[in-house]
Amino acid sequence: MRGVSAPDVLLVSLASTAGWRTADEELLRALQRVGADAEMIRAPAPPAVRTFMATDLCWARSARAAAAAGIAKRRPRAVIYCSITAALLWPRRGAIRFDTLACENRPGRHGIWQRAAERRRIAAAPLLLPMSERSLRGPARRRDRDAVILPVPVEPPGGATPERDIAAVTYAANPRKKGAARVVQAFLEARREGEQLLVAGAERDELAAAGVQLPADGSVQALGRLPRERYRELLARAQAFVCAPLREDYGIVQLEALAAGCRLVTTPASGPYVALPIARALDPRLVSEELSRALRIALDQPAPDYAERARELLAPYSRAAVDRILAEQVLPRLLGGGKAG
Repeated sequence: MRGVSAPDVLLVSLASTAGWRTADEELLRALQRVGADAEMIRAPAPPAVRTFMATDLCWARSARAAAAAGIAKRRPRAVIYCSITAALLWPRRGAIRFDTLACENRPGRHGIWQRAAERRRIAAAPLLLPMSERSLRGPARRRDRDAVILPVPVEPPGGATPERDIAAVTYAANPRKKGAARVVQAFLEARREGEQLLVAGAERDELAAAGVQLPADGSVQALGRLPRERYRELLARAQAFVCAPLREDYGIVQLEALAAGCRLVTTPASGPYVALPIARALDPRLVSEELSRALRIALDQPAPDYAERARELLAPYSRAAVDRILAEQVLPRLLGGGKAG
């Protein structure tokens, strides 16, 4: 029998990247804000392995074990698997929240088993929770009537607005994927005396291993992994956020940069990349393969009212907007008619 302390919703989180940790924590808090009794369990990180196929299998097995234990102990009314990988070996049907699917980011031999498992899980899930319209690809597109777009909420940093005394910031938690070497090179080509690029999310040795050479003059500084609030403070002081991802599955850091008032300078990467059309709408000159030129434009010739227009375009990604989606569309479908009171 379901105990009186059983939650309405149990989130199964991999928390395998900083972006997913942020997304899952935001979802948990949003569910609680709209009145759901929600809890989250995290799958323990498995040992590192060499291939994408093995990596996904290890994470999926870890998620299955964590979910099975959590479901048996808590007996929730509904389960949300946070990422398609978390759902691949699920012990019980549940909603799936995802930014991208294996059919898109695990091509060829990299996703031989994941793509087949994914199709079965997408077909069986009672509800799909893609992070954006651009996430609805492949098998998910065929079930768009069973999907509710649920973005990751972003908010501007709190407190007084500081001086924009930093030329540029970038985020390089995965230096190769984020194109950190290209960003550093572009900054050095565009840089003028006194300007500095701050690199967050990676230590110096990680950057060096990815082929990122930092100049000795201090014009580019690696800050390593920062507490979230410290990182947001840097964004509030930066004139531009620069990135050159090879592919972007969602792009929380770019949305956070826009919310903080930074001008987004980026290459036109593939993937769902939610901030890309927003960046183009704000100033198409800053979306370019010529990254150094785009950065110089951002610093010297910014488009009028860039930050104000960014806030308007980010309104659908606010906490208030996400809370409405959860209360009006997600919880009634998850809990069979409404959230628990």
